[in-house]
Amino acid sequence: MRHRKYLPLLGIAACIAFLAEPARAAKTEGGVSIDEIIQNFIDKETEFSKARESYTYRQSVKVLEYNNSGGVRGKYESVQDILFGIEGKRLERVVFAPVPTLKNIIMTPEDMEDLRSVQPFVMTRDSAPNYRIDYLGEQQVDEIETYMFSVKPRKMVKGERYFEGQIWVDQLGLQIVKTYGKGVGVLKKNQDQRFPRFETYRDQIDGHFWFPVYTRADDTLDFRTGPQKIRMIIKYENYKKFGGTATITFGDVVEEEEEEGNRP
Repeated sequence: MRHRKYLPLLGIAACIAFLAEPARAAKTEGGVSIDEIIQNFIDKETEFSKARESYTYRQSVKVLEYNNSGGVRGKYESVQDILFGIEGKRLERVVFAPVPTLKNIIMTPEDMEDLRSVQPFVMTRDSAPNYRIDYLGEQQVDEIETYMFSVKPRKMVKGERYFEGQIWVDQLGLQIVKTYGKGVGVLKKNQDQRFPRFETYRDQIDGHFWFPVYTRADDTLDFRTGPQKIRMIIKYENYKKFGGTATITFGDVVEEEEEEGNRP
Protein backbone atom coordinates (compact mmCIF):
# COMPACT_ATOMS: atom_id res chain seq x y z
CA MET A 1 0.00 0.00 0.00
CA ARG A 2 1.10 3.55 -0.41
CA HIS A 3 0.16 7.10 0.48
CA ARG A 4 -1.51 9.49 -1.91
CA LYS A 5 0.47 12.45 -3.29
CA TYR A 6 3.01 13.24 -0.59
CA LEU A 7 1.80 10.36 1.52
CA PRO A 8 3.36 6.84 1.51
CA LEU A 9 2.23 3.75 -0.42
CA LEU A 10 -0.47 1.60 1.14
CA GLY A 11 1.66 -1.46 0.78
CA ILE A 12 0.78 -1.90 4.44
CA ALA A 13 3.36 -2.62 7.14
CA ALA A 14 4.81 -1.29 10.33
CA CYS A 15 8.55 -1.67 10.83
CA ILE A 16 8.69 -3.83 13.92
CA ALA A 17 11.80 -6.03 14.17
CA PHE A 18 11.38 -9.79 14.15
CA LEU A 19 12.96 -12.09 16.69
CA ALA A 20 16.71 -12.35 16.40
CA GLU A 21 17.79 -15.27 14.25
CA PRO A 22 17.64 -18.32 16.55
CA ALA A 23 20.30 -20.96 16.93
CA ARG A 24 19.50 -24.08 14.95
CA ALA A 25 18.37 -27.04 17.03
CA ALA A 26 18.63 -30.66 15.87
CA LYS A 27 15.69 -32.13 17.80
CA THR A 28 12.53 -31.05 19.59
CA GLU A 29 12.09 -31.24 23.35
CA GLY A 30 10.55 -34.67 22.75
CA GLY A 31 13.56 -35.88 20.77
CA VAL A 32 11.98 -35.73 17.30
CA SER A 33 14.28 -34.73 14.42
CA ILE A 34 13.50 -31.14 13.39
CA ASP A 35 14.73 -31.70 9.83
CA GLU A 36 12.33 -34.64 9.57
CA ILE A 37 9.43 -32.51 10.83
CA ILE A 38 10.25 -29.78 8.31
CA GLN A 39 10.42 -32.18 5.36
CA ASN A 40 7.19 -33.89 6.41
CA PHE A 41 5.19 -30.68 6.83
CA ILE A 42 6.51 -29.35 3.49
CA ASP A 43 5.25 -32.56 1.87
CA LYS A 44 1.85 -32.14 3.56
CA GLU A 45 1.66 -28.47 2.54
CA THR A 46 2.48 -29.42 -1.04
CA GLU A 47 -0.39 -31.92 -1.02
CA PHE A 48 -2.68 -29.24 0.43
CA SER A 49 -1.63 -26.67 -2.19
CA LYS A 50 -2.58 -29.06 -4.99
CA ALA A 51 -5.87 -29.94 -3.29
CA ARG A 52 -6.80 -26.29 -2.75
CA GLU A 53 -6.45 -25.63 -6.48
CA SER A 54 -9.55 -27.80 -7.00
CA TYR A 55 -11.72 -25.72 -4.64
CA THR A 56 -13.81 -22.65 -5.36
CA TYR A 57 -14.29 -20.12 -2.58
CA ARG A 58 -15.20 -16.51 -1.78
CA GLN A 59 -12.62 -14.03 -0.55
CA SER A 60 -13.79 -10.79 1.09
CA VAL A 61 -11.39 -7.97 1.99
CA LYS A 62 -11.96 -4.89 4.12
CA VAL A 63 -9.31 -2.26 4.88
CA LEU A 64 -10.10 0.56 7.29
CA GLU A 65 -8.04 3.76 7.58
CA TYR A 66 -8.27 5.69 10.87
CA ASN A 67 -7.90 9.39 11.67
CA ASN A 68 -5.97 10.77 14.63
CA SER A 69 -9.07 10.63 16.82
CA GLY A 70 -9.57 6.91 16.22
CA GLY A 71 -12.51 7.26 13.84
CA VAL A 72 -12.74 5.55 10.46
CA ARG A 73 -11.64 8.03 7.78
CA GLY A 74 -11.69 5.77 4.72
CA LYS A 75 -12.45 2.25 3.57
CA TYR A 76 -11.51 -0.25 0.88
CA GLU A 77 -13.76 -3.26 0.27
CA SER A 78 -13.90 -6.08 -2.24
CA VAL A 79 -15.59 -9.45 -2.52
CA GLN A 80 -14.40 -11.96 -5.12
CA ASP A 81 -15.43 -15.47 -6.00
CA ILE A 82 -12.48 -17.67 -6.97
CA LEU A 83 -13.94 -19.92 -9.65
CA PHE A 84 -13.09 -22.05 -12.69
CA GLY A 85 -13.92 -21.08 -16.24
CA ILE A 86 -13.44 -22.79 -19.59
CA GLU A 87 -10.92 -25.67 -19.51
CA GLY A 88 -10.53 -25.31 -15.76
CA LYS A 89 -8.86 -21.90 -15.95
CA ARG A 90 -8.85 -20.13 -12.57
CA LEU A 91 -10.96 -16.95 -12.53
CA GLU A 92 -11.53 -14.12 -10.06
CA ARG A 93 -15.11 -12.83 -10.35
CA VAL A 94 -15.74 -9.52 -8.62
CA VAL A 95 -18.99 -9.68 -6.67
CA PHE A 96 -18.81 -6.43 -4.70
CA ALA A 97 -16.34 -3.57 -5.15
CA PRO A 98 -17.55 -0.10 -4.14
CA VAL A 99 -15.40 2.93 -4.88
CA PRO A 100 -12.67 3.13 -2.19
CA THR A 101 -12.89 6.07 0.19
CA LEU A 102 -9.32 5.82 1.51
CA LYS A 103 -7.80 9.29 1.94
CA ASN A 104 -4.14 8.76 2.86
CA ILE A 105 -3.32 5.36 1.44
CA ILE A 106 -3.65 3.49 -1.87
CA MET A 107 -3.80 -0.24 -2.49
CA THR A 108 -0.85 -1.19 -4.71
CA PRO A 109 -0.05 -4.23 -6.92
CA GLU A 110 2.14 -5.53 -4.09
CA ASP A 111 -0.87 -5.44 -1.76
CA MET A 112 -2.95 -7.37 -4.28
CA GLU A 113 -0.26 -10.03 -4.62
CA ASP A 114 -0.03 -10.31 -0.82
CA LEU A 115 -3.80 -10.83 -0.65
CA ARG A 116 -3.51 -13.61 -3.22
CA SER A 117 -0.40 -15.50 -2.12
CA VAL A 118 1.31 -14.16 1.03
CA GLN A 119 -1.46 -13.82 3.58
CA PRO A 120 -2.84 -17.34 2.86
CA PHE A 121 0.78 -18.56 2.97
CA VAL A 122 1.54 -22.17 1.95
CA MET A 123 5.03 -23.73 2.16
CA THR A 124 5.51 -26.13 -0.78
CA ARG A 125 8.46 -28.06 -2.18
CA ASP A 126 8.81 -25.41 -4.89
CA SER A 127 8.83 -22.43 -2.51
CA ALA A 128 10.71 -23.99 0.43
CA PRO A 129 14.23 -23.49 -1.05
CA ASN A 130 13.56 -19.73 -1.05
CA TYR A 131 13.23 -19.69 2.75
CA ARG A 132 15.26 -20.22 5.88
CA ILE A 133 13.19 -22.21 8.39
CA ASP A 134 14.23 -22.27 12.07
CA TYR A 135 12.62 -24.19 14.91
CA LEU A 136 11.43 -22.01 17.82
CA GLY A 137 9.82 -24.58 20.11
CA GLU A 138 6.47 -26.14 20.93
CA GLN A 139 3.35 -24.08 21.59
CA GLN A 140 -0.36 -24.67 22.03
CA VAL A 141 -2.68 -22.82 19.61
CA ASP A 142 -6.19 -23.02 21.04
CA GLU A 143 -6.41 -26.79 21.70
CA ILE A 144 -3.82 -27.79 19.09
CA GLU A 145 -0.29 -28.79 20.03
CA THR A 146 2.05 -27.24 17.47
CA TYR A 147 5.66 -26.82 16.43
CA MET A 148 6.58 -23.16 15.95
CA PHE A 149 9.04 -22.03 13.26
CA SER A 150 10.44 -18.71 12.06
CA VAL A 151 10.40 -18.26 8.29
CA LYS A 152 12.31 -15.65 6.29
CA PRO A 153 13.40 -15.39 2.64
CA ARG A 154 17.00 -16.38 1.91
CA LYS A 155 17.20 -13.98 -1.03
CA MET A 156 14.59 -11.70 -2.58
CA VAL A 157 14.13 -11.43 -6.33
CA LYS A 158 12.77 -8.20 -7.80
CA GLY A 159 9.10 -8.49 -8.65
CA GLU A 160 8.45 -11.38 -6.24
CA ARG A 161 6.64 -11.22 -2.91
CA TYR A 162 7.61 -13.31 0.13
CA PHE A 163 6.35 -14.16 3.61
CA GLU A 164 8.44 -13.28 6.67
CA GLY A 165 7.32 -14.26 10.13
CA GLN A 166 6.30 -17.30 12.19
CA ILE A 167 4.26 -20.39 11.39
CA TRP A 168 2.60 -22.93 13.69
CA VAL A 169 2.47 -26.56 12.48
CA ASP A 170 0.02 -29.11 13.90
CA GLN A 171 2.07 -31.85 15.59
CA LEU A 172 -0.33 -34.58 14.46
CA GLY A 173 -1.29 -33.62 10.90
CA LEU A 174 1.93 -31.68 10.18
CA GLN A 175 0.09 -28.82 8.45
CA ILE A 176 0.24 -25.08 9.07
CA VAL A 177 -2.65 -23.98 11.29
CA LYS A 178 -1.60 -20.36 11.90
CA THR A 179 0.79 -17.76 10.45
CA TYR A 180 1.93 -14.40 11.77
CA GLY A 181 4.10 -12.03 9.76
CA LYS A 182 4.08 -9.68 6.79
CA GLY A 183 4.73 -9.54 3.07
CA VAL A 184 8.22 -8.46 1.98
CA GLY A 185 9.97 -7.87 -1.34
CA VAL A 186 12.36 -5.66 -3.26
CA LEU A 187 10.97 -2.12 -3.66
CA LYS A 188 12.24 0.96 -5.46
CA LYS A 189 14.23 3.29 -3.22
CA ASN A 190 11.83 6.20 -3.73
CA GLN A 191 8.77 4.18 -2.73
CA ASP A 192 7.46 4.95 0.75
CA GLN A 193 5.57 1.68 0.91
CA ARG A 194 4.59 -0.14 4.08
CA PHE A 195 3.00 -3.53 4.76
CA PRO A 196 1.09 -4.62 7.87
CA ARG A 197 1.75 -7.51 10.18
CA PHE A 198 -1.11 -9.98 9.92
CA GLU A 199 -2.37 -13.22 11.48
CA THR A 200 -3.94 -15.94 9.35
CA TYR A 201 -5.90 -18.79 10.87
CA ARG A 202 -6.78 -22.08 9.21
CA ASP A 203 -9.53 -24.63 9.83
CA GLN A 204 -10.25 -28.16 8.62
CA ILE A 205 -12.72 -27.77 5.78
CA ASP A 206 -12.77 -31.25 4.26
CA GLY A 207 -11.77 -33.25 7.34
CA HIS A 208 -8.25 -33.63 6.01
CA PHE A 209 -6.59 -30.36 5.00
CA TRP A 210 -6.38 -27.08 6.92
CA PHE A 211 -7.63 -24.18 4.76
CA PRO A 212 -7.11 -20.43 5.41
CA VAL A 213 -10.37 -19.04 6.79
CA TYR A 214 -9.52 -15.69 8.40
CA THR A 215 -6.77 -13.06 8.23
CA ARG A 216 -6.56 -9.94 10.33
CA ALA A 217 -4.12 -7.04 10.62
CA ASP A 218 -4.29 -4.23 13.17
CA ASP A 219 -1.22 -2.08 12.67
CA THR A 220 0.23 1.42 12.49
CA LEU A 221 2.25 2.03 9.34
CA ASP A 222 5.21 4.36 9.83
CA PHE A 223 5.30 6.35 6.59
CA ARG A 224 7.81 9.16 6.09
CA THR A 225 5.01 11.69 6.41
CA GLY A 226 3.79 10.19 9.67
CA PRO A 227 2.06 7.14 11.16
CA GLN A 228 -1.18 5.75 9.75
CA LYS A 229 -3.40 3.41 11.76
CA ILE A 230 -5.09 0.69 9.66
CA ARG A 231 -7.11 -2.47 10.14
CA MET A 232 -7.54 -5.27 7.60
CA ILE A 233 -9.93 -8.21 7.71
CA ILE A 234 -9.95 -10.99 5.10
CA LYS A 235 -12.35 -13.92 5.06
CA TYR A 236 -12.13 -17.08 2.94
CA GLU A 237 -15.54 -18.75 2.81
CA ASN A 238 -17.78 -21.20 0.93
CA TYR A 239 -15.07 -23.68 -0.02
CA LYS A 240 -16.49 -26.14 -2.57
CA LYS A 241 -14.64 -28.88 -4.42
CA PHE A 242 -14.58 -28.47 -8.20
CA GLY A 243 -14.94 -31.67 -10.21
CA GLY A 244 -12.70 -30.82 -13.18
CA THR A 245 -8.94 -30.49 -13.56
CA ALA A 246 -7.75 -27.07 -12.43
CA THR A 247 -5.15 -24.79 -13.96
CA ILE A 248 -3.95 -22.19 -11.46
CA THR A 249 -3.21 -19.47 -14.06
CA PHE A 250 -5.54 -16.58 -13.27
CA GLY A 251 -7.76 -15.26 -16.04
CA ASP A 252 -9.35 -11.87 -16.54
CA VAL A 253 -11.39 -10.36 -13.74
CA VAL A 254 -15.10 -10.71 -14.42
CA GLU A 255 -17.23 -8.00 -12.87
CA GLU A 256 -20.90 -8.29 -12.03
CA GLU A 257 -23.50 -5.63 -11.51
CA GLU A 258 -24.06 -5.01 -7.82
CA GLU A 259 -27.16 -6.68 -6.47
CA GLU A 260 -28.38 -6.42 -2.94
CA GLY A 261 -28.15 -10.18 -2.57
CA ASN A 262 -24.48 -10.15 -3.57
CA ARG A 263 -23.38 -7.73 -0.88
CA PRO A 264 -21.48 -9.26 2.03
